[in-house]
Amino acid sequence: MSTPDFEFVAYIDESGDPGLKRVRPIDERGSTEWMTLSAVLVRREKDPETTQWVADINRAIGNTNTQIIHFKDLDGEQKLQVCNRLSDLPVRLFVVASNKKNMRRHRNERAEKVNSKQWFYNWMVRILLERVTDWCFRYATHHRLHRRHVKFVFSQSGGHSYSQTAAYHELLKYQSRGGRTFLTKRTPRWEVMSFKLVEDFPHYQKAGLQFADVVASAFYQAVDNLDTGPCNVRYAMALEKRMALGISDEHHDYSVVLQPTPCWEADISEDQKSIFRHYGYDFTKPKRW
Repeated sequence: MSTPDFEFVAYIDESGDPGLKRVRPIDERGSTEWMTLSAVLVRREKDPETTQWVADINRAIGNTNTQIIHFKDLDGEQKLQVCNRLSDLPVRLFVVASNKKNMRRHRNERAEKVNSKQWFYNWMVRILLERVTDWCFRYATHHRLHRRHVKFVFSQSGGHSYSQTAAYHELLKYQSRGGRTFLTKRTPRWEVMSFKLVEDFPHYQKAGLQFADVVASAFYQAVDNLDTGPCNVRYAMALEKRMALGISDEHHDYSVVLQPTPCWEADISEDQKSIFRHYGYDFTKPKRW
């Protein structure tokens, strides 16, 4: 099978970690309470410009000694400037934020049967792919584009097997194509997917991955109150103009996804709920009749 031509590039990065054996704050020593996974979607014709976008932003924030943006190395005002400038670029943004306390010591027996050692990471990727591929499919259909496929570019992180992610990507495609996905609320749009369009690079090699780091980190700082200080929603709110909209012009459960669901069952504090409320989440538990 030949590699299909593509119209979009989705750069994917994460903040936090996928560990589930021990999770803070339940365990004094453990993995992060949250994991955020982000995607920055760029049209193919604009992708060559991303390197210049990074250079322009570094110049604007006075970060002239490097050609790389790494969110954690910036001060507060620089972070806000970066997010404001990213929100002016021709991109679309997505994020999945998982509060892992309810997943502590959880095992996925279905995944273990196929020897998947990174099932939680792949599950997060799946949620992200569902939204990204839906947006691309709708955009390409609306504009009657000849090309409609998405190339997915992952930021390399220790412990992940991207060949396994690509294989999982292909499995999702065939399951969704045949209506056999285990989760059926949403399915990835197989029409824009190909396992041959999955790549991975170190963060510093691709400007698009640096923007994905900005998005993942901005939302991580909006929900985390253990590692990065009190929840700071300024950065994630600054990205609002470029957070993708669903078919009903919604952000919640589309470009901004909270796990676990339903949202009112998430064991999170009021300050952690703040960013999700901003993007349309309602934490009021429905009354039973």
